[in-house]
Amino acid sequence: MGNHTTIHDVADATIHDIIAAHRRRIWDELALVAKPDSRFHWDFSSFIADFEGSDVCAERVRSLDAYAGNDAPIFITPDNSTEALRAQAMADGRQILMTTYGIKRGFLLLDPKKVPAGERRYAATLDGMDTYSRPVSMAELRDGPMIKLLVTGGSAVSANGVRFGKGHGYFDLEWAMLSEIGVVDEASEIADVVHDCQFVDETLEGEDHDVRVDWIVTPTRTLHVADPGRTIGYIRWEWLTGTELEFLPPINELRAERESLR
Repeated sequence: MGNHTTIHDVADATIHDIIAAHRRRIWDELALVAKPDSRFHWDFSSFIADFEGSDVCAERVRSLDAYAGNDAPIFITPDNSTEALRAQAMADGRQILMTTYGIKRGFLLLDPKKVPAGERRYAATLDGMDTYSRPVSMAELRDGPMIKLLVTGGSAVSANGVRFGKGHGYFDLEWAMLSEIGVVDEASEIADVVHDCQFVDETLEGEDHDVRVDWIVTPTRTLHVADPGRTIGYIRWEWLTGTELEFLPPINELRAERESLR
């Protein structure tokens, strides 16, 4: 059998090329306003950078109705750009749900009551989250409250809410796992915290697994995506095979549940 190209293959390649081009351009601009990471320095393919004005973004997220209107945990990704928000959420008495970097050890839940006021800034870092939070299973999360607000960083986001991360698919998988256990639904809202240079003022076509966001929050504005067209996620088990994501702790837990029901 010879190699052949289908229309689907061409479309996927085009989407991939467009995303890759935007990432390269934005990473060049981001280097002017980003804060380096002690582990990855300026390698934006390995981390979501913090940037000038992220503290203003945190204040903008706090003004969203979805932030103020419920007492459920807020899911916040372990990105450098969301660190200021994690610290502020603790000051507001909000529980924080987060994954460890790369989801390698699963989900963590932080109770702000266990964090001394003087330690909030440290507790908002990845090391601090490890110190003050506790691991939480998918089963425990399933028995808990619905998550109304999820906040993530990203490499780029389009005007129609298509978010692009580093290319590893972590947030897409996090959304899928939380969807599978029924703690997010159509009413859950997603905010993407980015620098203005990471906003792509175009309508872009995402890939099937790309999670679209409701809010784009930058240091200068808060943009609402009226109809992002997001659907409830699901784990694409066949996509995990042979990848670094295949045997993550929460994936192992959900796989065992799935197999027990067969």
